[in-house]
Amino acid sequence: MKKIILSVTNNLESDQRVNKVATSLFNHGYDVTVMGVRSRPCHDYTQPYHTRRLHVFFKKGPLFYAEANIRFLFALLFSKADIFLANDTDSVLANYLASKIRRKQLIVDLHELFPEVPEVVNRPKVKRFWTKIEDIVFPHITKGYTVCQSIADYYKKRYNISLGVVRNIPNKRAYQGRTNKLNYGGKKIILYQGAVNVGRGIEWVIDAMPMIDNAVFVVIGKGDLYDDLRQKTEQMRLSDKVIFLGHIPFAELSEYTRSADIGLCLLKNQGLSYYNSLPNRVFDYMQNHVPLLATNFPEIANVLGTYGTGKLIDHYEPEYLAQTIQQMLAQPIDHPTFEKACEAFNWENEEKVLMGIIG
Repeated sequence: MKKIILSVTNNLESDQRVNKVATSLFNHGYDVTVMGVRSRPCHDYTQPYHTRRLHVFFKKGPLFYAEANIRFLFALLFSKADIFLANDTDSVLANYLASKIRRKQLIVDLHELFPEVPEVVNRPKVKRFWTKIEDIVFPHITKGYTVCQSIADYYKKRYNISLGVVRNIPNKRAYQGRTNKLNYGGKKIILYQGAVNVGRGIEWVIDAMPMIDNAVFVVIGKGDLYDDLRQKTEQMRLSDKVIFLGHIPFAELSEYTRSADIGLCLLKNQGLSYYNSLPNRVFDYMQNHVPLLATNFPEIANVLGTYGTGKLIDHYEPEYLAQTIQQMLAQPIDHPTFEKACEAFNWENEEKVLMGIIG
């Protein structure tokens, strides 16, 4: 039985992609360990595969990434494994060095264009650092995959490496109908689920909410802007119309998603990573028969253009956004269309591609 160690710089609890990959590998006979970091809050996390969360002193910034990679490196050097699987650029250096020292196979899973994410792209020194890491490591990558074709094409052009495409899509499951997990006096539910970070367009919707009747905007997730956006909501006296629920474990998330009338994926064009992204929540909404309102970016447009499970927009003035949302709230959900889309877009299909790459 081959042993594989997956490394990722989070606490594992909300990383749906890493969990799906690890579970698929486990189900195909691999001895799987997922290694992350221990951060607060940190809850019990039980999976069929092994998990290990390393203690880190620093919680964010350059020192966090430096410490995490040092701890990953030593853990990888002294752990039994045949394959190291690095998730994203921020864990790749430790995995690359360990694979060279121990002569083990290295595989990368690139969730995004890391030097182009909004938190990095406008910080020249930080961007140069992560780009340098990629310049050192990526020309030596012989096996890996990413979340969409646009990102695969980018790395092919820049480093002449061939990456497979394994999209971040939920497991196939029968739609079980709407729930009342989110119930605010019978009002319509506008839902955002995901990281509450820069460039996610959450503030646009908050600005539009005074013009949207009989609806509440529910935000599920945490992130760098969480406290700022809650403060903005209070200052606008919208606490009864904008609800922040914080982190919800992904095992429970579907119950919340199926309460929604609209799901949001409004990304700002703040770098190539967002522009070429295909977020997992696009498919989370689809699997739960929730119409999507999304930014008109290429990969998202390819999905929505195929099955018409949502609407694309190019501008976000509060009046226009409010009008668009109210129009969508007034339309019935076309469940047969969602069923067809779910047959095409599900993790079981992606798993076949994944196992073809890893072997």
